[in-house]
Amino acid sequence: MSYLKRNSIKGQEQEPNYEDFVPECIIWSCREVADWISKLGYPEYTETFLANFINGRKLILMDSSHFSQLGIIDFQHIKALSLAVRKLLGIEEPNANRSICLPERHPLCLFLLSKARTGEEANRLTYTNFIMDNKLVHS
Repeated sequence: MSYLKRNSIKGQEQEPNYEDFVPECIIWSCREVADWISKLGYPEYTETFLANFINGRKLILMDSSHFSQLGIIDFQHIKALSLAVRKLLGIEEPNANRSICLPERHPLCLFLLSKARTGEEANRLTYTNFIMDNKLVHS
């Protein structure tokens, strides 16, 4: 996909706004994550997410193993929550039949891993800066 788009008024190419690719959930508070969990149909886990301070930055890193570490033991719930997080991030379900060599990672996934950290540097990090600093191409 090309990320230079035509400016219809001037006919000039311009850089895309990479921030449009970043999921809004990355800035959710613990309360917003808990509310999202409740809206998914799992209100019994809202207190667990609040007690463990799961905010948007932590949520984006969660997978099946993390849910069980929080004490969520119903396998169907774990699968549903993992799928919901992947959908929220626009990540496809992992292919169990893929090669064991690691495929090239999508720039958004690399950004989310960097953004999940805490501290001033992570707070200032934008997707646009990440793309430009690392000379990555978003696809």
